[in-house]
Amino acid sequence: MDNGEIMVGSNLDENVLDEVRKLYQSVYDRTPEPSTENEVLVDVLAAGLHPRVRSQANGSHYTSTDELPLIPGIDGVGRLSNGQLVYFVAFDTSLGTFAEKTVIDLRRSVPLPEGVDPVHIAAAMNPAMSSWVAFHRRIVFQPGQKVLVLGATGNSGQMAVQIAKLLGASQVIGAGRDQERLDALTALGADTIVSLAGESEAAAKRLGEAAAEVDIVIDYLWGKPTELAMISMLMQRADRSRALSWIQIGSVAGPTAAVPSAALRSANFQVLGCGQGSVSTAGYIAEFPALIDAIASGQLTVNAAPFPLAKVEEVWHAPTDSAQRVVFVPTI
Repeated sequence: MDNGEIMVGSNLDENVLDEVRKLYQSVYDRTPEPSTENEVLVDVLAAGLHPRVRSQANGSHYTSTDELPLIPGIDGVGRLSNGQLVYFVAFDTSLGTFAEKTVIDLRRSVPLPEGVDPVHIAAAMNPAMSSWVAFHRRIVFQPGQKVLVLGATGNSGQMAVQIAKLLGASQVIGAGRDQERLDALTALGADTIVSLAGESEAAAKRLGEAAAEVDIVIDYLWGKPTELAMISMLMQRADRSRALSWIQIGSVAGPTAAVPSAALRSANFQVLGCGQGSVSTAGYIAEFPALIDAIASGQLTVNAAPFPLAKVEEVWHAPTDSAQRVVFVPTI
């Protein structure tokens, strides 16, 4: 990559910017070296620009250390010295995956099948992992259960719709604001779509009417839409003693949501999260092979948009399509 401007604001003094660029470049130009027996140097073939990467870089993610300079990137596809391709999750350090080479811990990686597309894997694994792990590690999912995906029009939401159907959900409901993307969900497995556009209370009412009987909610929104949806759905639920698991994964609509105390007392209703900490690193890694197989076999569709690594600054600041997943590659 040409310089480190993706990590600094354009309103800073130019002299300060120059010093930051030099510091960043000094880190980027230095080839990292393995320091333990489990570490190896890999050639990075593809690394995704996930929302998690952006929050890592701006310091807003709950795992951020604020350590600078920072090479962004949390996962990727790499080539080992013997030619084997692996999918890996990076260390929780400032040396990320937006580089030509990086050091990985083999215990945080899995081999990829022969002939797999590195860009496809790098684009799909992170957005798919959120709901895949939720279904496998946070609840006991039973085929035939009904699933609502809140925020289904983004990349992760689209994956959640597909994964729910792949795992045997009898009904998958996708909810979001963008009508064009909502309409496209039916081809991905959604049985019902609900628009959240317009006035919030009216949207919540529509959601309650359509999704009151679901067993599981995969929530990428949180905030006010979740507050209103919880009330609307529980009020219209025919049997409140039937279990409803609400899994909080993202917070696109706000970092906080007021959960009414009556909701927890008057219904068999649990709210739980899925992310780093609620699931161990070992738990995530254990799910990699099966998810990779689902992606490699074409059972899950992702819209990947590859760009040369040299254009990272330009792409980072450009408007993005949330239905696409940007992937940086060494060359195109």
